[in-house]
Amino acid sequence: MERESMQYDVVIVGAGAAGLSAAIRLKQLAAETGHDVSVCVLEKGSEVGAHIVSGAVLDPRALTELIPDWKEKGAPLHTPVTDDRFYILKETGGFRIPNFMLPPLMHNDGNYIISLGSLCRWLAQQAEALGVEIYPGFAAAEVVYNEDGSVKGVATGDMGIGKDGEPTDRYTPGMELHGTYTLFAEGVRGNLSKQLMERFDLRRDCDVQKYGIGIKELWQVDPAKHRPGRVSHTQGWPLDKKTTGGSFMYHLEDNLVAIGFVVNLDYWNPHLSPFEEFQRFKQHASIRAILEGGKRLSYGARAINEGGLQSVPKLAFPGGALIGCSAGFVNVPRIKGTHNAMETGMLAADAAFARLKAGVGPGDTLDVYEKSFKDSWAYEDLYKVRNVKPGLRWGMTLGTLHAGFQMWLHELKLNWLLPYTLHHKKADHESLVPADQAPKIKYPKPDGVISFDRLSSVYLSNTNHEEDQPAHLKLKDPSIPISYNLPTFDEPAQRYCPAGVYEVVRNEDGSNPRFVINFQNCVHCKTCDIKDPQQNIVWTVPEGGGGPNYPNM
Repeated sequence: MERESMQYDVVIVGAGAAGLSAAIRLKQLAAETGHDVSVCVLEKGSEVGAHIVSGAVLDPRALTELIPDWKEKGAPLHTPVTDDRFYILKETGGFRIPNFMLPPLMHNDGNYIISLGSLCRWLAQQAEALGVEIYPGFAAAEVVYNEDGSVKGVATGDMGIGKDGEPTDRYTPGMELHGTYTLFAEGVRGNLSKQLMERFDLRRDCDVQKYGIGIKELWQVDPAKHRPGRVSHTQGWPLDKKTTGGSFMYHLEDNLVAIGFVVNLDYWNPHLSPFEEFQRFKQHASIRAILEGGKRLSYGARAINEGGLQSVPKLAFPGGALIGCSAGFVNVPRIKGTHNAMETGMLAADAAFARLKAGVGPGDTLDVYEKSFKDSWAYEDLYKVRNVKPGLRWGMTLGTLHAGFQMWLHELKLNWLLPYTLHHKKADHESLVPADQAPKIKYPKPDGVISFDRLSSVYLSNTNHEEDQPAHLKLKDPSIPISYNLPTFDEPAQRYCPAGVYEVVRNEDGSNPRFVINFQNCVHCKTCDIKDPQQNIVWTVPEGGGGPNYPNM
């Protein structure tokens, strides 16, 4: 069946903070100038916010720029940060680093503890009130090109394709959405963004991107232990000295506590499980004391861009641009990216609107967006910390000391002493050593009170995929997991996936190992697409609406 198409001035892929900020800005400019633009936003989740998971402590700078009266309009920023803490953990005990020793850049004065999913739902309401069309449950599965090779728009995935790849009785073909400009706000490691980077060679002049996996739970704790506005971060235990990462614990309103753990995906030991490290971390006496007597409400996981400024690709190409985490604007030491994602969405919207108003036709490249980013406070935000993540290659202790040195020199206006930029030279999938050269890690069994198993955790993510569809997790070569990954790395997919998607199953006598993909469990974190040693696993979008359904993550 031939696909139908719809035409817009701007098509935006992804209803996260970046995509919605771009949509709102476009309609604001249209209202200010009387030059109307048509804008639509595609969202693969069943509703806006369904696939959003983040810490999150928000720097409201970009939000204030976008919607200055956000307080009066009821934005869900209810909990200002009132107490900022940073700890180095040891297996028994640990110590707090005094706030005066931390670079001011890492302080959270004026920031808010939020649910990013709730903020995106509120932004969607603001966008729709301005006339933006938002289509949740429609996953952009394909880039559509003009005859000259420029981006014409995107096509949503066909619905009702069975496991055998053939149409079922509920088959509906996808729809093409064409735009003069298409902005890609897919988030970290977006499938279409990857294709665009390759097609237009957008990564030619930048470093490889680096990633972490963040695993988060939302708890309702004993009111006597709740401290609204408290922000706590830790480094150290349970990770070894060569493996970098850390934790966060944020006290929101209503006795809610967001707790999470980040493991940088350049870890070396193939026996490591980020999920199990998180569960082990929660058993630390200082953490368990807060969670005991509480109830776990939600669970989720997501990859995080960590490469910083030197890993940001070229942003614009004929017919479109990358915004937000599709390109990667996370400030690693601040553990924040939403403010920069929103700012880049607005900058791209400014550039697109100016060209639309000037009557520029399809196939145009938004070079001015590239320039405006380099002139923006978002660029400066990343420039100050550009050497922090690369320095972590020296391990947590030396890397953290180097990071502090870098940030303090910037704070003291001595940044002229730092004319250099360190670079990322190795992709995360290249960092594993063979399994027989790394110690096995014995993880404790979950107690079902503080620590849990994967499947009960996935249940709390409300993940759902139509089972009669082709798996959205593709293997370039189906033989590699057993022929190469298993003997070399003990098939690390069994451990790096936080949702139990990948298994190696055997006969009762241990013979005939087989690689099984339980795609129904997938929470769309993209870790497999990043960490697979042979880059053999490709994450693609499932049917629209499939995946997690996070209520307030």
